[in-house]
Amino acid sequence: MATLKFAAIFKDCARAEHLARRYRGQLFVDERAASRQLPIAALVTASTDDLAGFLAATEAGAYLIYERVIKSRSAPDTLNFASATPDAPVNLPGFIGLFPLVAHPDLGHTNADQYWRDQHAPLALQVHEAMSHYRQLSIVHRFHGPALDGVALCGFDSLLDLRERFYATEAGRQAIAKDISQFADTAKSPRRMIVAETHYG
Repeated sequence: MATLKFAAIFKDCARAEHLARRYRGQLFVDERAASRQLPIAALVTASTDDLAGFLAATEAGAYLIYERVIKSRSAPDTLNFASATPDAPVNLPGFIGLFPLVAHPDLGHTNADQYWRDQHAPLALQVHEAMSHYRQLSIVHRFHGPALDGVALCGFDSLLDLRERFYATEAGRQAIAKDISQFADTAKSPRRMIVAETHYG
């Protein structure tokens, strides 16, 4: 399943929450941002026909994305998305490793994105055995902000699983690192975030 959406990155978590609430979107926040001064503290994704209003409310970056669901959440029946409203959001369980991606300069966006989708995704599903859900946000257009090519959302049921069971084996860790170097510029890609996910509609 894949969907076109708008996305925005923020350093100010309060502004990110306001945007997600206003456009009934999805908010991804790194709770460590205030104490660690991370360059990206939050991500918002949403579907809207109010492009001008959405862009005016953004801060550190704004993008048009193609969201690919590689692996759906393991227990979707327990998540009542329909009940989410701007006043009563749904806080989703678990934690997500959020990985901003800059394409390898030898490939460029299109070829790197194809590799990420067709070659890396199957390997990730094999190696990250404890991963409960996985989405790829392919950046189709950058309105402003850092020149990113995508964002990986690797979901786990607990923080312990994310930190200690991210790789099933050491061989798997090495395989993932080698594979990422084939399509991503690891030196320019921003650092990983650990985020919680909230739906506002």
